[in-house]
Parts: sequence; structure tokens; C-alpha cells
Amino acid sequence: MESLFLRLAEALATTDIARKLALTASLADDWANARLDWRDTGEVELHCGIPDKPELVPPKRVPQRSPQTEEGRARLLHAIVHIEFSAINLALDHAARFRGLPEEYYADWIGVAAEEAYHFTILRERLNSLGYDYGDFPAHAGLWEMAMKTADDPLARMALVPRLLEARGLDATPPIQRRLEQAGDEASARVLDIILRDEIGHVGLGDQWFRRLCAERGVEPESTYRELLQSFKAPRPILPMNESARLQAGFSAAELAALAEKV
Repeated sequence: MESLFLRLAEALATTDIARKLALTASLADDWANARLDWRDTGEVELHCGIPDKPELVPPKRVPQRSPQTEEGRARLLHAIVHIEFSAINLALDHAARFRGLPEEYYADWIGVAAEEAYHFTILRERLNSLGYDYGDFPAHAGLWEMAMKTADDPLARMALVPRLLEARGLDATPPIQRRLEQAGDEASARVLDIILRDEIGHVGLGDQWFRRLCAERGVEPESTYRELLQSFKAPRPILPMNESARLQAGFSAAELAALAEKV
């Protein structure tokens, strides 16, 4: 039986976008058909393949995106397409980097990688419909930087990538949808309905694994989460938070109130 971790590393490492999508799809199919060994203990070197384009710049150098013009909408969509591409790599890395976890952990993040590849594809199609493609505008690498900061601890990774950075996406999506609707781009807004629905599930998986790892270590989850935010100097939630989506994803009302007070 082939090593799951070799296949994850291969998909993660490729810089070719079409190949990454194909490798992620074949990996998910082979996993679903029990062709991959998740108990393999062999050493695997992990490297994240970054395409030559888009140019990666600090977040403050990514221009503000007004959806009132076609180029502005394209820039806005490009930023989201880039997040979804980064999310493929993140899900692959969640599964590849941490050994000795239950089988369902790997099943969850392989499934997320496949969903993120679908999100990337449908958003890229919207971008293409405006006459642009992924790589045409600069982007930033904030998501991957946090992944590297949490590379030694699955508990911190679950807290600060899905439960923090991806949860911020839950907050940001409805305002973006309203801006697109006001600009007359109903089609893009409706694609974001799909993204938001699925991302609630992805954040929820991060929440579940974070809480499970906290239970195994005998620590209280919500106070531990706030301590991690402080110790990693992590960005705060976006206000107003999308409380409905966050509650569906596993945050408690009391935790949301505490997070709002800390901002």
C-alpha cells in the first residue's frame, strides 16, 4: 500500500497549479478507496510549492479593491482565489505534517483539500469571466506564514489556522457579498454562498480537533485559545463577527463575547 504522506508531500510540493489540482483529486480518490497507508512512519520532506505568479508582497502592499469597476471586482476576486489556493496547501500540510493522529484526522483534512480545490476552480472561473486569471495581481502569504509558525504543534495549528484565520474569512464574506451585489455582480456573490457554507464546516473541523487535542492535554480550550492568540501575536477577529457562522462552527456564545471584548 502506498504511503499517504508521500502522496501528500507530492501534491504540496508541486508549483504547477493544474498538477496540484490533479494530484489533490487523485489523492482524495485513492484515500476514499483505501489505497493509502496512514500508519506509515517513514521520513518525508515537506515543501510548499509556490507558483511563480502571483507576486507575493506584504499585506499592506496589496492594493485596496473597489468592486465598482470590472478591474476592481477582478482584484477582489483574485484575493479570494489566492486564499483558496493557499487553503489547498494548508489542508494538505495539516494532514502531511502531523503523524500519529487518528485516521479520521487525515480523512477530514484530505476532504477539506478536495473542497478547497473545488472552491479555487469555481472562483477562478468567475475571475476568468472578467478577463483575468490567477496570478495577474499581487497577493500576500499571511496564511502560510502562520502555518509555518505552528508547524511543531497540531493544537496550535488547529487554533491559529482554521479556528483563527479561516474563521476571519467567515466574518469577511458577507460584507464582500454585499459589495459585489451592489456592483451588480450577483453571480460572484452566489459563488461565495458556496464558499461560506463549506468554510463553516472547515472551521468546524478545526474547532473539533482543537478541542479534542486540548482534552487530551488536559487544558481548557477557550482560555487556551486566547492565550495562543496573545503568545503568537495573532490578528484579532474582524468586527462585527459573523456570529451565526461562528456558532455553527463550534464557537460558544460566551467565547465570542470574550473575543469581542479583547479586540
